[in-house]
This record gives sequence, C-alpha cells and structure tokens, in this order.
Amino acid sequence: MKILDQRLLPDQVKFITVKDAAGTAKATKDMALRGAPLIGCAAAFGFALELRRLKPRSAGDLEKIAGKTADLLKAARPTAVALFYAADRMEAFARKFAAAHPGKYAPAALKGLLSAVDKEARLVTTEDEKACLDMGNYGAALLPKNCVIMTHCNAGALATMGIGTAVGVITAAHKKGKIKHAYSCETRPYLQGARLTIWELMREGVPSELLTDNMAAHIIKTCGVNAIVVGADRIASNGDTANKIGTYGLAVIAKHHKVPFYVAAPTPTIDMKARDGDAIIIEERSCEEVTFVKGKRIAPKGVRVRHPAFDVTPAGLITALITEKGVISPVTRGNIIKNLAN
Repeated sequence: MKILDQRLLPDQVKFITVKDAAGTAKATKDMALRGAPLIGCAAAFGFALELRRLKPRSAGDLEKIAGKTADLLKAARPTAVALFYAADRMEAFARKFAAAHPGKYAPAALKGLLSAVDKEARLVTTEDEKACLDMGNYGAALLPKNCVIMTHCNAGALATMGIGTAVGVITAAHKKGKIKHAYSCETRPYLQGARLTIWELMREGVPSELLTDNMAAHIIKTCGVNAIVVGADRIASNGDTANKIGTYGLAVIAKHHKVPFYVAAPTPTIDMKARDGDAIIIEERSCEEVTFVKGKRIAPKGVRVRHPAFDVTPAGLITALITEKGVISPVTRGNIIKNLAN
C-alpha cells in the first residue's frame, strides 16, 4: 500500500510503502497518514495486508490474528473513531469468515479469505467516497449565495478517500457558484490549514486566504463571515464533537457573532457509546511539535509544553451536523438517533 506522506506537503509529494498493519499504525501515529476518515480506510487495508502477510492456517489462527491486528491498529491514535470503526469492522468480518469456514485452511480457502478481506477493505473506501459527495451536497445546500466561509484544520480530500468533509462542503458549494471567499485557519501547531487546506482550496480554484489562528475573531467580526464549517474526529451520542485543537474557541466566537457553525462528518464518526464529550479521550502529542516548526526550534530549550491535539465543542454551540444521511439540527441525542436510522 502506498501512502502519501502528508508531513512533507506542500513542498514535496512523496509516498511511503506500507506492507503490514505495523507499518500502517506507524504512519498513522507519526502523522504521515492523517485525517479521521482516511486513517480508517487505511486501517482497513492495513488489516488486509496483515492477513496477506501472515496467511492464517485455520479458523482459530484467523481469529487470533484478527484480534491482535485490530488492537495494533487502534492503538495508533486514540481520538479518531473512524480508525476504531474500520479496525473493528474488519475484525468482525474476519471472525464471521472463520465461523463460516471452520477448521484448517487449504490454499483455495486461504485465497478465498484474502480475496474477501480485500473486497471488504475496498468497500470501506467506496463508502467513504460516496459519503463525502453526499455531505458536500447537503452542506452546500445550507450555505447562502456569496458565502464567506471559514474552516479549521484539514478536512479535505487529503483527509478522506473522497472530496473531503468540511472542505468537501466548500468545494461542492464553490462548484455551485455559492462561495464568495473562503478563509483557512493555519491550525497550530501542526499547521494542517497552512500546509494542506489552503493548498487544496487553491488547487480547486476557490477564492481563499490563509489566516493565523488568532486572526479568526477579527476576520469573523469585520469581513462578513457568514458560515463556519469544520470536520470531526469523534462525535459523542449527544452531539459534543472532538476536532483539532482550536475548534472549540472558534465555535465560541461564532456563537457570539451569530454565525452558523457546522460540523461535517460521516456517521462512523459518531460514537454512540460515548454519552458526551467527557467520554472522548483527548490525545496529547509531543512537545517537539509545538517547539519546532519544520525542524527549526521556535521556543527556549527546556520549556514546559502542553499539547492536547484536540478539543471538544459542546453540542449547544453547533448549528448542525452534516452527515451522508442528511442534516442534524438541532444537535440532540434524539435527532442523532433518527439520522442514524435513515
């Protein structure tokens, strides 16, 4: 499996070759591979690669490998639920195959297993592609003509197998002639907005500008921003939403200025086991990602650093959730359940 190393964008386009689940997990943990839906899709293929590498000899062997592989993939990052969804889905598929094909595996049975697992991994990705298109259309319908929109972090094609979630909404609306201007926040400390989102918007021909994160309030107040759309890594069952650090503050600013705040995310992002945002694990990443930018130190040696990679936006600050099944508004547990039942 070839993975685009997103750490090097936009300066270099370079691919990493991954041959197993461990390589997939490492690329995910190291941020070469990032974006909630994309790391889920990659996990599905990483699972298939691991089975191809280990070649289970029996149903019992398959069950053991499936469990260990899913655990390895899920350990890569704790917040994005799409990773857990894909790994659990692939494990369940493998266990179902084992139950239907007990005993030892002859070469023909092994070939059938590997083919079936590959097919399931591809299904995970095609579902994501379609979900992105549907979210783009639902989200574009919410936006006014001559929309001035803002986004945070990167939730574009680079973060999915399709057109993206939040950025997909912007590009879909742009194709319908509804976007007057788009602003991308730089998204410190990893600069996904500066390195990736603005690059994607420029490639799509969307009239756009890059902002440092601390410019957002001023721009919203003075430049006619009339919509904000972001992605999500995990959504609790009540609608509280975890996204890249800085999203919560942007939602508070949007509430003050009465600007609609939208979250675009596929339904596998919704964690019905999490009652609210307090149940979402917030990943703490290395201090070096804060104190260094592209290998250059920007803070004193020995400085103490906090680096929560995500924050949680309360459901009450979110105007609507945009999923591939439609728009959820107001954002409540009951409305989320209705959406999932569609």
